[in-house]
Amino acid sequence: MHNDHTEDLVISKPVLEALTVANEYCLFCESIEKYSSKDILSYFQKIAPLIYLKGCTIPEIQVNDDSFNERFVTEEQWEEIFKTLREKFGRDDTYYMLDPNNDTMEASLADNMADIYQDMKDFVMLYQKGTMYAKENAVEQFRTLMITRWGPVIIDALKACHNKLYNHLSDAIDNENDYPWLF
Repeated sequence: MHNDHTEDLVISKPVLEALTVANEYCLFCESIEKYSSKDILSYFQKIAPLIYLKGCTIPEIQVNDDSFNERFVTEEQWEEIFKTLREKFGRDDTYYMLDPNNDTMEASLADNMADIYQDMKDFVMLYQKGTMYAKENAVEQFRTLMITRWGPVIIDALKACHNKLYNHLSDAIDNENDYPWLF
């Protein structure tokens, strides 16, 4: 049985804002073939912090019936987004990060962005089913996956995007030695 407090949380401003941002990211990914690699990196640089921020504001929900939890993105849909991104990025797809043991690990922007797409799309689709049970599951799954999966991925991918967008500028600035006050 639902209580008014859970209902209020499920339709709260933070949830509706997260839903809006997630939907925008999904719409962009679904039309990714129209954009250049630089446009994709630039878009991700702007939306990733917003997705992360909205994920941090999601309230904890008590799910009354987890049998309403569903996943919607098929392997084929994920693969299509991934392949398109990988083709767009080419050799810029790969970046390196530190794993929890501080060992260097190879990562893929296309893989990261496709994984984030999958979680965002599943959230949007489940929430739009309209039943309170589906919405509860959508919100709690979004929150859980933010903590365990796409939250950490966004942080690493955002750093990689930043480096790919600005590396050439930081090299030029370093070479000009415009910051004598640093020494």
